[in-house]
Amino acid sequence: MKFSVASTLVVALAAQGVAASSWFGGAVYDKWHQTELERWLSDYNIPYAKPSERKDLQDSVKKNWNDNIVNPYNSWDSETLTKYLTSKGQQAKKGTEKNTKSLIEQVKQSWSETEDSANSAYGSVRDWIFDSWTDSQLKAFADKHGIPVPQPRERDSLLKSVRENYQSAANKISETTAYPGDWLYASWSDSDLKAWLDERGYPAPQPSSRDKLVASVRRNSRLASLNMHGAYTAASSSAAAAQQSLSDALLNSWSDSQIKEWADKNGIKVPQGSKRNELLALARKHRARLTGDNVSGSATSAYGAATSKANNQYAQATAGFAYYTDLVWAQLGFQTGYVASASSASVSGSSYASSVSKSASSAASRASKSGQKVYDAATESARKASDYAKEEL
Repeated sequence: MKFSVASTLVVALAAQGVAASSWFGGAVYDKWHQTELERWLSDYNIPYAKPSERKDLQDSVKKNWNDNIVNPYNSWDSETLTKYLTSKGQQAKKGTEKNTKSLIEQVKQSWSETEDSANSAYGSVRDWIFDSWTDSQLKAFADKHGIPVPQPRERDSLLKSVRENYQSAANKISETTAYPGDWLYASWSDSDLKAWLDERGYPAPQPSSRDKLVASVRRNSRLASLNMHGAYTAASSSAAAAQQSLSDALLNSWSDSQIKEWADKNGIKVPQGSKRNELLALARKHRARLTGDNVSGSATSAYGAATSKANNQYAQATAGFAYYTDLVWAQLGFQTGYVASASSASVSGSSYASSVSKSASSAASRASKSGQKVYDAATESARKASDYAKEEL
């Protein structure tokens, strides 16, 4: 078969795939307003001539983009690198706690941001820049810009409304949105800005001025969003492990007749003459009915929508785990309106509820309010729950 020059070019372009798409699409900052280019350079303390041609500003942003956005960890100190690893539920390898080069290699293994993902993220800032805001800060922003929010003002409705009206709010005051200016934080006090930085372990600029505080918050907002997603993933994973540990322990504590009774109440057919291992296998197959909706789905809903709703079915069998789940959500900064009721659980369930509730409370008292430490609390609670289950058996 003979190939023409044209067909060869088509095959070559197809093989390049994403690279070709990125090349034609260009970098996100190529579309920024000149003031946004200058703002970004100022935020990252990159000097530029004043006045400057737009092309010169773009070139300067391009030159510094990867080091500050795609792979910022290359310039972090050992303390910052270690904190990042901790937020991912990892520990620095023994003997490398002060070795910056080694820590960078460890961070690189769990780093999720790429040039393409960064380009995509900064193409729609509204989708993540509000992630780390509190409910009161979202409410204040909505009120200041006349953004209607459905009642009751729950976090999901607040985020949805703020994001949907982000562009129109900026248009009304003739501000830009791709890399937003100080207007975005106009409803924040200086103490709010300092608290945001302090809670996430980002040093406040010294000497502090409002402009510098805003710049620091804006500069770190993407990383804060990534860390929240990481904390959510880690907490969800630990919660799922805790759920399975508790539900397995609860099933093992039941007699054959109790399993059959539970199956009958839930419309699950039990074959005649089923042995205990068969009964347990059948119950595990339908474990979602034992503890309500699976925790992964519930945690996803809690993160994306951040509502105060919870499935009351948790209280029917694993009240302690429901308490634990609320603890995780609360430490991520979400409000929950669920209070597990041990009285509605079985005798075994109540026993586990008490144990896990105490473990969770202990973890809560030790954990920081920062979402970056939720993984430690979640993992500790899951471990204690598992140990307790083993002791019972």
